[in-house]
Amino acid sequence: MQVTVRCFAQLRQLAADRSEVTLDAGSTLADAWTALVARFPALAPHRPYVRGARNGAYAAWDQPLADEDVVAFLPPVSGGATAVLVDAAIAIRDLEAAVAGAGHGAIVTFVGRARDRSDDGRTVVELEYEVYPEMAVSVLDEIAAEAESRWPVTVAVAHRHGVVPIGEAAVAIVTASAHRAEAYEANRFVIEAIKERLPIWKRERFADGSEWKRPGA
Repeated sequence: MQVTVRCFAQLRQLAADRSEVTLDAGSTLADAWTALVARFPALAPHRPYVRGARNGAYAAWDQPLADEDVVAFLPPVSGGATAVLVDAAIAIRDLEAAVAGAGHGAIVTFVGRARDRSDDGRTVVELEYEVYPEMAVSVLDEIAAEAESRWPVTVAVAHRHGVVPIGEAAVAIVTASAHRAEAYEANRFVIEAIKERLPIWKRERFADGSEWKRPGA
């Protein structure tokens, strides 16, 4: 079957505005995304932040498609918290785009990266995060919503799990507000709450062995 795929905003810059893709009968919205990524590989890291639509209405990724459907892939829109777990590189620009707005004069971005040194000075060769995903997603949502209830801010946060190469982002938090003070305060609240409440564990691998520890421990 043949479907039309449309992309918008930053996704359109990485792919065509409109593409025709051929799919097998019974294919889903996720299959359409996979076919598009095969044509435009630069789209792949953006998957955790993208919402899909079918014939003008938001749709689940497992939504079956029909011949001549029009599918759209949309990046985050301004307003409301964005909280995601990802198993690939964090798209920091997408997080910043998610909180952008005309009334936001201050945007604060915090990025926590995988370090090549442990707190006791040993060389770290690899970092890995193990997560309880079903619980972690709801906890991230809860933390972001709590920050938005305490300060006049919009929050976007992503935490990576699995192996994180040295130097790459393990967590990114973006807060936006009319004024910098609220954006700074909310950003710090989110990272401290993640350290205390998120069910995720960090494993630092050294040349002489491995060690599990909580993030921030």
